[in-house]
Amino acid sequence: MKLYYSPGACSLSPHIALEEAGLVYEAIAAPTKTHQLPDGTDYYTINPLGYVPLLELDDGTRLREGPAIVQYIADQAPAKKLAPANGTLARYQLQSWLNFIGTEVHKGFSPLFSPATPAEYKTMVIDRLLSRLKWVDGELAGKQYLMGDQFSVADGYLFTVTNWAAPTNLDLSALTHLAAYRARVAARPAVQRAMKAEGLLK
Repeated sequence: MKLYYSPGACSLSPHIALEEAGLVYEAIAAPTKTHQLPDGTDYYTINPLGYVPLLELDDGTRLREGPAIVQYIADQAPAKKLAPANGTLARYQLQSWLNFIGTEVHKGFSPLFSPATPAEYKTMVIDRLLSRLKWVDGELAGKQYLMGDQFSVADGYLFTVTNWAAPTNLDLSALTHLAAYRARVAARPAVQRAMKAEGLLK
């Protein structure tokens, strides 16, 4: 399998999932600014949408969209319990978390990265993001991970997007449960391996 990623982008989430799953894969940098692969290939020829992540399977099939990719990865290594079994209520709860993170948190950060976003709109975006993350903070009270004691692919995704708080100057210091949770996820060996591979950790 090949994972196309850009360092620190949302593609860190499937990168973490692949490391947690212990699957054999090749990580290929597809920088979101240049869209040029290390061998000179135009990334748009791989993914016409131009963004990451993209997972190319052994047979050449290409899978887009992070929440779908991480569930596929989890299902290739069921013993690792990165996702509950298909068809169970717990699986739908995982999908609920992935959907919430994608639409309410991930996309919530996007305007903060754009220099074209007006300052007054950024203020509204920050207020909305903080309200969502305050709710997540409450959900994490008394829990190790989003789904309880078991790390799941949703945790890799939430960790990835909340990493963007620092570069966007979003102050999460008041969210103590979230801070403790982020420290737990950051300490996982698979998370550290993925981050080192992307040059995010020394």
